[in-house]
Amino acid sequence: MYRTHTCGELRIADNNKEVTLAGWVQTVRKFGAITFVDLRDRYGITQLLFGEKLNKVLEENPLGREFVLQATGKVNERSNKNANIPTGDIEINVSSFTILNKSAVPPFTIQDDTDGGDDLRMKYRFLDLRRNAVKKNLELRYAVNRAARNYLHSNGFMDIETPFLIKSTPEGARDFVVPSRMNPGQFYALPQSPQTFKQLLMVSGYDRYYQVVKCFRDEDLRADRQPEFTQIDCEMAFVEQEDILNMFEGMIKSIFKEVKGIDYTEKVERMTWEDAMWNYGNDKPDIRFSMKVLNLKKPASVYVNKADQSSLINGADFKVFDEAETVLAIAVPGCSEYSRKQTDELTEWVKRPQVGMKGLVFIKCLPAGQAGNADGTYKSSVDKFYSEERLKAIADAAGGKAGDLILILAGVEERTRKAISDLRMEMANRLGLRNDNEYKLLWVLDFPLFEYDEEGNRWVARHHPFTSPKPSDIETMISNDPVIHNAAEYLKHPYANIKANAYDMVLNGNEIGGGSIRIYQRELQEKMFAALGMDKEEQLHKFGFLLGAFEYGAPPHGGIAYGFDRLCAILGGSESIRDFIAFPKNNSGRDVMLDAPATIDEKQLRELQIKTDVTGD
Repeated sequence: MYRTHTCGELRIADNNKEVTLAGWVQTVRKFGAITFVDLRDRYGITQLLFGEKLNKVLEENPLGREFVLQATGKVNERSNKNANIPTGDIEINVSSFTILNKSAVPPFTIQDDTDGGDDLRMKYRFLDLRRNAVKKNLELRYAVNRAARNYLHSNGFMDIETPFLIKSTPEGARDFVVPSRMNPGQFYALPQSPQTFKQLLMVSGYDRYYQVVKCFRDEDLRADRQPEFTQIDCEMAFVEQEDILNMFEGMIKSIFKEVKGIDYTEKVERMTWEDAMWNYGNDKPDIRFSMKVLNLKKPASVYVNKADQSSLINGADFKVFDEAETVLAIAVPGCSEYSRKQTDELTEWVKRPQVGMKGLVFIKCLPAGQAGNADGTYKSSVDKFYSEERLKAIADAAGGKAGDLILILAGVEERTRKAISDLRMEMANRLGLRNDNEYKLLWVLDFPLFEYDEEGNRWVARHHPFTSPKPSDIETMISNDPVIHNAAEYLKHPYANIKANAYDMVLNGNEIGGGSIRIYQRELQEKMFAALGMDKEEQLHKFGFLLGAFEYGAPPHGGIAYGFDRLCAILGGSESIRDFIAFPKNNSGRDVMLDAPATIDEKQLRELQIKTDVTGD
């Protein structure tokens, strides 16, 4: 056999035991007539001692980094112990060894603090995977996978595979398409999710289904997005929303316990979509810290149950606020001492193209003693327009206290709300309020079922077209014509206030899972398709199989899908899901190790009856 033990296994209790190890040479250190070698495998590192006799052999056959080595010898207690590794109390006094394979000099050091950049490590990903830091990420990924499967199995879920070669029904991101040689001119699509299949499984009677499944979307990439990604995909029959929330709170809490040793006992907070957008500026708020958004000017939007505080800013003849669609503020704790240089830097930060604001207004809530004042005062970049009393009123409404800094943005609704959300997160990062070792779960509920597409003057599904409206809104949906006759009046249309029977789970400001109670009646599903602009012919062409299935006793059902890669990244304290995928793509969607995607030869193109025009003409 090549080895009797792994390189992370031996301890002082194994002293004097004859063993054989095999692995990769991490380092070689010569000290006169002896040589020390650190041998590494997946399980750890063990120090090998080559005495004077074998040292002469090494001079004739020197070892290099990443050589594959087999070594036999006795376990000895080390004289210079290394407390930093589990095997640090022992070493192997080598009696014989075999070089199983030599290695070229690696293009970067195989260590946690490597000298290889991202592009180089991606090109040689098979070497990068040897590094301990990457190995720990994959071990965590496996632990999350195992914990999820254990929980779902214990709760009666059945793992059922669904096809990867399916029909293209583009209504979200672009599909990846696959030509069919046996059906010239026709194409499969790779699934963006197993959505319709898991619904069909509910119709088939498999009332608790799951998969840890690959999904594919041809969209622009970023740190938390890859063209192929993994979901924990789940569906249940004969359930209501509360059943789903309770079941999958349990799953995430079980993962926390098994993977991180965290006993998450607190009740998971619930928040409506409208409250999330109003108080935090986005639908996936990080609630580990406060810094809620103050709405000083309510836009003409869907926040039907909210009242702004425009009286605080009206009548000052400040055009930036007067002409803005919305005005939003946050109170940043303990930052009233910011200098002019620091507030100017923040202004430049919000002016960056990725944020897109024209400027920033601030109010300093100076405590007694700061800047020489006795009783505390309020200083602002707009105190030319607003008295100190009004500045205080704005600060108080924002939750500002002595020593805080109020930051205010004004502009068009969508951009300003996103910008205040980004600014809130940026300030939390600067103040160290986002601790990677603290986890806070949140359910966001009651999303709008539809969004208005201004360009097409029509409704689009906020989630997907299989999401059911809230039971109280079903009659509104069925009994009303979805057509929008006047774009300026879309907010008055009955569909604007229909709520989805949908839910997202948020962890530390990241959406980690989302799902809904599904439509399971043909009439309602046809009405949904019609609302999205599909005529009967298109409905049957794209989804006739599903509509037909609903004619054969479809049960009430619902489910959820978790972003598996993203969940692993958060639990591993990383911003990028790429760190937790064995062979990821780069930001251009390329596998630089394989050099893919790539052209295919003319013979293959002829078999597929495909002509290419790389010029785009």
